[in-house]
Amino acid sequence: MPRGSKAKYTDKQKRQAGKIAEGYESRGASEKVAESRAWATVNAMSGGGKGSGSGRGKATNNAPAKKGGHLGGQASAARPAKERSASARKAAATRARRSK
Repeated sequence: MPRGSKAKYTDKQKRQAGKIAEGYESRGASEKVAESRAWATVNAMSGGGKGSGSGRGKATNNAPAKKGGHLGGQASAARPAKERSASARKAAATRARRSK
């Protein structure tokens, strides 16, 4: 079987890779890079192709699918340092008050 062949992957894995690749493309990755990352994510989740034989029945690890893509910190970074500091002090006071 040639390297890069997807024959050993299930239909579900192929669908997952397609959806993941669409997500990467919508965030600006090229088609080739998106497909590469998508298959890497599917492999990390399922441990590779699960066409037939050994390896079936193993649990999938969904952590890689939930790992990236979050655009955190942009809104906070746009605020002045004084405002961020005041917000942090307020949050710390709230946590202290609720822990009692």
